[in-house]
Amino acid sequence: MQKCILNNLNLTMNRTAVQKIISIQSYLLLAVYLLIFNSNFAQATVPILPGAYQTQTYFKWLQHKNVALFANHTATIDDTHLADTLLKAGIHIVKAFGPEHGFRGKADDGKVIQDDIDLLTGIPIISLYGKKRKPTPDDLKNVDVIIIDIQDVGTRFYTFISSVQEMLEAAFENNKSVILLDRPNPNGFYVDGPVLDTAYKSFVGMQPIPTVYGMTIGEYANMLIGEHWLSKEADSHFYQYYAQHGFSRYLPSFLIVRCKNYDHNSKYRLPIPPSPNLPDMASVYWYAGNCLFEGTVLSEGRGTPHPFCYIGHPDLPKNLFAFTPTPGPGAANPKLNGVTCYGWNLYQPEKEVLQAINNHLPIQYILKAYALFPDKAHFFILPKKGNEKFNAFNRLAGSNQLMKQIQAGLTEDEIRASWQPQLEVFKKIRKKYLLYKDFN
Repeated sequence: MQKCILNNLNLTMNRTAVQKIISIQSYLLLAVYLLIFNSNFAQATVPILPGAYQTQTYFKWLQHKNVALFANHTATIDDTHLADTLLKAGIHIVKAFGPEHGFRGKADDGKVIQDDIDLLTGIPIISLYGKKRKPTPDDLKNVDVIIIDIQDVGTRFYTFISSVQEMLEAAFENNKSVILLDRPNPNGFYVDGPVLDTAYKSFVGMQPIPTVYGMTIGEYANMLIGEHWLSKEADSHFYQYYAQHGFSRYLPSFLIVRCKNYDHNSKYRLPIPPSPNLPDMASVYWYAGNCLFEGTVLSEGRGTPHPFCYIGHPDLPKNLFAFTPTPGPGAANPKLNGVTCYGWNLYQPEKEVLQAINNHLPIQYILKAYALFPDKAHFFILPKKGNEKFNAFNRLAGSNQLMKQIQAGLTEDEIRASWQPQLEVFKKIRKKYLLYKDFN
């Protein structure tokens, strides 16, 4: 009887001990979970702040200076345009330079833009997407410092990086200081695509970089300078001027104001559409691959609710997704205007689009479209001149190789494998100029 009582007592004590252990383990697991959750939540809720927000870093260099602004509608601090912020702070803006789509970002793709006066601020605007792509010495004669603030999307053929190069060259050739207010790259979390052959250099591709290069404009500017890719005159003037002045007490020769809380693992959501035909993040993500359709007879979706997400042509199978391009903002006369097209609707929530792209240049639909297209001899838009370098598709692709690979029926894996040697070379160059932690 006593033995039985002791056994029961031991069992009760063991149960009590086990329950305490389980309780302690549960508490510890809960504490660990809360710690991880709170850490992730904190990371998710810490806002990414573009360089323009760091006013304490660059305002001091602008006092009593003649300032020129190279920007468009994306140059904002919260909902206020940078020009308004600078003017309110008493900074003297003598002029502004506008890229493709104009200073206020409303013009159609490829539309020639004239010099103008900004109606909201009265600032004279010199177009760098009209008669000229580069400021002249006269344009910069009364300028002390140039501020660059423009939202890029991280693809080689998006012309803003070409305009930035032209602006840097003009500034350094004329010994002007530059303050570049950096912004996150919404496609900055991967690097992929064919590297440009400089024989195919144009305004939609000026340097030997891949289609998706994984750098902010600030990092890209660093690379232009460090790799001596600017004009010879700009290159020599920059290093002479920097050696003489550097970061003087009066004005830095070149200053990049970095973003806060950003790295190359970030999936940065653009607060403002960067151009009329990139109205949402789905379009921004698909644009990297589907812009290649601009060099074909197919519609790339301009004149629809979802440019670069709607892809098609009247001669593709009628059982595919149907849509009809019509005129609208940013697409006054879209390709295949008013004609019913058949193809694909790639518009999905951002998470699904990112899964579909999977950190690769999305070329799968141009391969599918070519395979289904009945008149393959006229799939690509033929150049107006005999020289194949003027072919729109080759300029976008960066060489004639991708077109040849598609025509030869190479698989997606075979095409991707052909990019790798040059991609590896570029990645090593890229690493030298990163300002933010790289993606995993």
